[in-house]
Amino acid sequence: MTTSTSVRTQLNALASALRHFHSALLDVAKSEYEFREGRIEGPFALYSLVMNHESFQWLRPLSGLMATLDEVTDSKTELTARNVQDVEHALDLLMGSVGTEFADFRAGYARASADPKVKETEARWRELLAQAVAAAATESTPGSLEA
Repeated sequence: MTTSTSVRTQLNALASALRHFHSALLDVAKSEYEFREGRIEGPFALYSLVMNHESFQWLRPLSGLMATLDEVTDSKTELTARNVQDVEHALDLLMGSVGTEFADFRAGYARASADPKVKETEARWRELLAQAVAAAATESTPGSLEA
């Protein structure tokens, strides 16, 4: 049976993996920007660009999802299979090909998807999500046997 503690542990691991994925995507966006505009002078200049420049706007939906996930895992409320399902649904909306709401993110991701670091970090968060979903399915299956 999946407990609130194990769900929190799984979601924290997933949040960490998503941060690595975001970092890999940010590296690609930074490289694209520097190719067009020239070198970014330091972390404060990069931060300002990420917050304000259109070249980095496509990353915002993932940033928002990560912030929400952090809020959920930092809360004192009990976490359940439903929380895992919510994260899975949000990632499906973001990464899926249906709808236009996240088309800018998908276009940026498509440009970045060949990068080895992006591939590696994406594989990791997908693996962790699959594990969390499988554990949540075991919890929410009526009549499931506990080991």
